[in-house]
Amino acid sequence: MPYYESLSENIVKKMKADGYGARLSPFAFNEENIVRRNMERDIPNAIRTACIRDVDKIIHCPYYCRYADKTQVFSFYKNDDISRRSLHVQLVSRTARTIGKALGLNLDLIEAMALGHDIGHTPFGHAGEKILDELYFSHAGKHFSHNIHSVRVLDGIFPYNISLQTLSGIASHDGELELAEYRPQELNSFEEFDKQIALCYEDKANVRKLVPSTLEGCVVRISDIIAYLGKDRQDAERAKIISADSFENAGIGSINAELMNNLVVNIIENSYGKPYIKMDEEHFEALSNAKKENYSLIYLDNKVQEEINRSIKPMMAEMYEKLLSNLLSGNKNSPIFTHHIDYVNKSYYKREKLYLETEPNQIVVDYIASMTDDYFVDLYANLFPDSNLEVKYKGYFD
Repeated sequence: MPYYESLSENIVKKMKADGYGARLSPFAFNEENIVRRNMERDIPNAIRTACIRDVDKIIHCPYYCRYADKTQVFSFYKNDDISRRSLHVQLVSRTARTIGKALGLNLDLIEAMALGHDIGHTPFGHAGEKILDELYFSHAGKHFSHNIHSVRVLDGIFPYNISLQTLSGIASHDGELELAEYRPQELNSFEEFDKQIALCYEDKANVRKLVPSTLEGCVVRISDIIAYLGKDRQDAERAKIISADSFENAGIGSINAELMNNLVVNIIENSYGKPYIKMDEEHFEALSNAKKENYSLIYLDNKVQEEINRSIKPMMAEMYEKLLSNLLSGNKNSPIFTHHIDYVNKSYYKREKLYLETEPNQIVVDYIASMTDDYFVDLYANLFPDSNLEVKYKGYFD
């Protein structure tokens, strides 16, 4: 029988007495303290408050549409029932807003962070991210991280004037590092933030040192893990990689609905009225063990890694070299101009410098990271029509 935990009567009474959902916690982010690069732009009003403006900018970003055809975990399956990154960001948003509402936090800020947190992700999931990181570092001595690139998309490629608070939550959302307790770390200026981001290009270890500047950012960070933990198990079963009964019940259930409910309940129970986000020791240990189980049974699947090494890795390497060569030679007929640079330049937001003046390797990285899985495959075929490399998908009836 499925096992679902409930909030204690004590917490429920406190929530009712505090006017659940009607007013903000003293630990919620106050939008009067919003910080932007240009404070004279994006003045909030009664309809479009500061954080709503961030949400609007993110969902209208040209790259937002591309979530729909970017891998979440399972790249080589033609199956509409398997999650893509578009669903993942919605699940993070919904999970984080559920927790945020119970804790009296700023739901618009949570939504902005959640919907924007993966907008800089590569095609082919974390495998694609790893390959692009290796290529970027070998050419330019800089590292690629999808969360740092999400900041670049919303703050550099498209200079949207997104708030410091939203960008901080996006940069520090690292869903690969679980903690029993999350405490926000004060961040007062873009000058300080820019230094943090620059260090992440120099050393990927610095990405994990980033801490959200708001309690809302802490909620998004743990919600990222909650959103994928059970859903990836669901997808693995649909991809016929593993059966649902292969997973252990570590005290918080084993299926998606149990895991999501029980972790959310425990976080609210231990975080209500507190300036931090916390799980008890039992639930944190169970979360860590469930995540390790996902790695051993799903993420480190040999067949997936074989296909990555056989096709995606050499294809991306060839593509990188070709696009960089076209860019350096000024080949205006190349897709890096017609499909990327020209596309980016259509943005009407004012820039401090022309996009074409960006360092060439960064432009190539921007382009490859922006691609969906299908676009990557089609572009490779366009650039290298005589190549024997191709991606082998498992079809609906295989």
